[in-house]
Amino acid sequence: MGSADIIPGVSGGTIALITGIYEKLIEAIKSIDLKIVLYFLKGFSNKKYFEKSKDKLLDIKYKFLITLVIGIAVAFLVLANILGWLLEAYPSYTYAFFFGLIISSAFLVYKSSKNPINIKTLFFLLVGVLSGYLIVGLQTIQTDHSIFIIFIAGIITFCAMILPGLSGAFILLILGQYDFMLNVLRGITHFDFSSISFAFAYILGGIIGLIAFSQVLSFLLKNYRVVTLSFIIGLMIGALRKPGELINQNPENIYITVISVIIGIFIVYLVGSYEYKLKKTT
Repeated sequence: MGSADIIPGVSGGTIALITGIYEKLIEAIKSIDLKIVLYFLKGFSNKKYFEKSKDKLLDIKYKFLITLVIGIAVAFLVLANILGWLLEAYPSYTYAFFFGLIISSAFLVYKSSKNPINIKTLFFLLVGVLSGYLIVGLQTIQTDHSIFIIFIAGIITFCAMILPGLSGAFILLILGQYDFMLNVLRGITHFDFSSISFAFAYILGGIIGLIAFSQVLSFLLKNYRVVTLSFIIGLMIGALRKPGELINQNPENIYITVISVIIGIFIVYLVGSYEYKLKKTT
């Protein structure tokens, strides 16, 4: 997920779907209740709220979240420079690989969701396709790089990160903050902490956005699962516009480009097969 979230046009939420952890991820984020802070502050006037705050803290799915966050952080720190180089040196092959990942994962999500094909699912699928297509076609907004703007960017992009088909990095690009934040991240990997306040503002905004948005997604998946997954599949298909355009803008060897797409598809097939065998044995 961390690797995908660095790249504009590729969604970490898509990777969560491919690996079969998406709904578990939403529930884990939802387990972080902001009432913890409220109860803690109330505890100074009424000690019973300290206990309530403690209970809420113990409800958080630490094992899952800590493991995931460490994985994402390692990917961010290790791959910020590698992916930056790949996108500069081999943009077509890199985006072709992710094109293969996305298109095959959309099929995998449809297959695993067992959604019936009817007017309702087709409608939400088309709404998703149109939404994804239009969003990734937005132009960059020119904004400054203040702490507040980076904080707001964190809220918006982290929400996009957990929506399959919507790339948090691409939303950051639209907001005019991608190059700036990538340089902040690269600086940290080279032990330059002069801009670390921006990293903290971005992460804080992201955490707040994730916690709030996970409540909405959890509600939709529990109460409107079929139409929500139909919309998500459509979103993934519509978002293929971005890697498709970037491949077209950076024409390279057509055979290697096609091979890169096939490799992406094959990796999703392997992950899907592994997930199926895992479910069968448990």
